[in-house]
Amino acid sequence: MKQPSLKKNFILSMMYQILKIIMPLLTAPYISRVLGAKNIGIYSYTNSYSMYFTLFAALGTVTYGTREIARVRNDKERRSQLFWEIEILTVLTTSAALVFWGIFTFFNKSDAIYYAVLSFNLLAVMFDISWFYAGIEHFEFTIVWNSIFRVLSVIAMFLFVKKPSDLFIYIFIVAFQNFAGNVGMWTGLSKFICKIDFKTIKLKHHFHETLVYFIPTIATSVYNVLDKTLIQLITHNKAENGYYEQANKILDMMKTLTFVALNMVMQSRISYLFEQKKYDEIKRRIHTSVNYVLFMGIGILFGMMGIARTFVPWFFGPGYDRTIVLLEIMSPVVVIIGLSNCLGAQYYTPSGKRKQSANYIIAGSVINFVLNCLFIPHLMSAGAAIATVIAESAITILYVGHCNRYLTWGVILSHLWRKLIAGALMLAVILFINQYMNVGFIALIVQVGVGFSVYCLMLVILKDDFVIDFAKNQLLAKLRH
Repeated sequence: MKQPSLKKNFILSMMYQILKIIMPLLTAPYISRVLGAKNIGIYSYTNSYSMYFTLFAALGTVTYGTREIARVRNDKERRSQLFWEIEILTVLTTSAALVFWGIFTFFNKSDAIYYAVLSFNLLAVMFDISWFYAGIEHFEFTIVWNSIFRVLSVIAMFLFVKKPSDLFIYIFIVAFQNFAGNVGMWTGLSKFICKIDFKTIKLKHHFHETLVYFIPTIATSVYNVLDKTLIQLITHNKAENGYYEQANKILDMMKTLTFVALNMVMQSRISYLFEQKKYDEIKRRIHTSVNYVLFMGIGILFGMMGIARTFVPWFFGPGYDRTIVLLEIMSPVVVIIGLSNCLGAQYYTPSGKRKQSANYIIAGSVINFVLNCLFIPHLMSAGAAIATVIAESAITILYVGHCNRYLTWGVILSHLWRKLIAGALMLAVILFINQYMNVGFIALIVQVGVGFSVYCLMLVILKDDFVIDFAKNQLLAKLRH
């Protein structure tokens, strides 16, 4: 197979991640006003329950499948055999999860109508073959189909969600979108696999290996999903869940900008480089990735803290003031998770040390669970936000400390200090502007524009290596043409 273009894949991935950001930017202001914080909260905690079952349905096949396909991507027969073994295993585990989901729905009659339509989340797992395309570094099929149905889902929301009682329709649109996008991916599969003898299918080894990947996945859900469940169980306040859901929605968009597109592309390439034993190149790529993550993450951290009080009322409408506090508390998570996610995707998983990383994630999950139980009764959703920041910090410390020096604190600090100075100055400028402008779109544009300009200008003055290297590369590219 021809060596895929890393630059092309990164551009495609970034375009898709930008689309994933644009879609909520279009729908969230409308949906938040139509459904209200209470109904957003109902969606948040019912969806959190469905996520537990989807985790069991998928086991660890997405991460494991990407890594294994990447290792054999140049051998069509081996990758075809591997694809069907992992996919058949996924069909079996999803079928079992659907049975237990049906039982769960039967015994939760008050929200059964929402749980029923959320079954599409589990069906989506059965048809998800994004891990195969990621392994062979052909992202176009994943991106095109998911983009089509994301756009269609936005149109459907504006057409059919008109009042608070349309919560069922909203949940259906969101769940069906994921399912339909995954089904569409199968249309390009025949180009990359060949016929195999299904009598040779072996599942036992894959089941054992996916369980290794499943452990950190389920542990991660403690602070990605369990927070929402615990807020509802402890506070019995659907609106608190709604505030927390909206804050996480913004943070997810910011995380997408910071590292999701990058790691989506780099994980497959570095798995291949580990197979080729090109360790110096791996270390160089990790350092470059971390520098990019810090550049984006620090800018977003201080920028979000500065504009939160302008952005939330304008974006979500009245009644979401609590979300401002949550964003201010949780904004450091973008940088913290950016570092751990970078090492997870570019070192621990490609090098086969997923089991080691699982121990660190479990430790963080235990910290998160304990702190949630301590903080939520007194601070409600803010308690969950504080617990998340502390737990994610613990995981990142463990990740950096045990990554075999592929990344060190010295390297991080050498890239970080200039960005912190620039970010702090940007925050000061934004807060100064806040004193003289009312909440609104114009104020937001001024704050973002001036803040970003100050951030970049300070990095140039401080001779930050990321900005200087970026400027040099752009200039050289123009000179070549």
